[in-house]
Amino acid sequence: ADYIEKSMKLAKKIKGAMVYPATIVAVAVVVTIVLLVYVIPIFAKMFADFGQELPGPTQFVLAISDFTRKYFLVVVAFFFVLGGVFRWYYRQETGRRNVDRLLLRLPVVGSLLQRIAVARFSRTLGTMVSSGVPILEGMDIVARTAGNKIIEEAIIKARGSISEGKTIADPLAESKVFPPMVTQMVGVGEATGALDAMLIKIADFYDDEVDSAVEALTALLEPMLMVFLGVVIGGLVIAMYLPVFKLAGAVGG
Repeated sequence: ADYIEKSMKLAKKIKGAMVYPATIVAVAVVVTIVLLVYVIPIFAKMFADFGQELPGPTQFVLAISDFTRKYFLVVVAFFFVLGGVFRWYYRQETGRRNVDRLLLRLPVVGSLLQRIAVARFSRTLGTMVSSGVPILEGMDIVARTAGNKIIEEAIIKARGSISEGKTIADPLAESKVFPPMVTQMVGVGEATGALDAMLIKIADFYDDEVDSAVEALTALLEPMLMVFLGVVIGGLVIAMYLPVFKLAGAVGG
């Protein structure tokens, strides 16, 4: 029950942290499309009556608006096809390995994914070992639920090491996926016969690490997304008003 509760709490916290950024991005996309398809064409008709050369930013935005209106469905279809190709590629073993390796190497996100994987691995294996599940069977289950191909392969390699009478810690350390602290603690747990207790300690530590990382990521994303939203929407609005300011200056002069 404690394992399920902690797993659900972790998943809920991660999903909750992603809701705000996803909402901001969705709003930015919708507002941008509305401006490009419906609002900017109105300005384009008005500017056509000016009979003057428009500023560069305005011409650029008008060109994007014209392209969006003409090829909107084509662009949408392209992204659907691109998404389908990506899903197909990710289903392939090589594709999944390449994508998962890339995800682990991403700044900030990669570190968070690694911590989540370590917490899940330690909690799941520690719970099963303490419940009397054979270590080899436990490693099989943990590998299947790793959620990342690179981490899954590291666990499978460690399982092979155990079946040959060797330790878990050494192949985990060689994989470079698990932090040195984790492999050292696993080694100590194996040597002292308290592997399950040591794994639970690792899981508790990394649960706290994930909490801190999610909070830090959320705190970082919020201002960045607001700046992004301001630049995109504000840039479109300013580009549309530049000719008006230019005309007003000419009339005033």
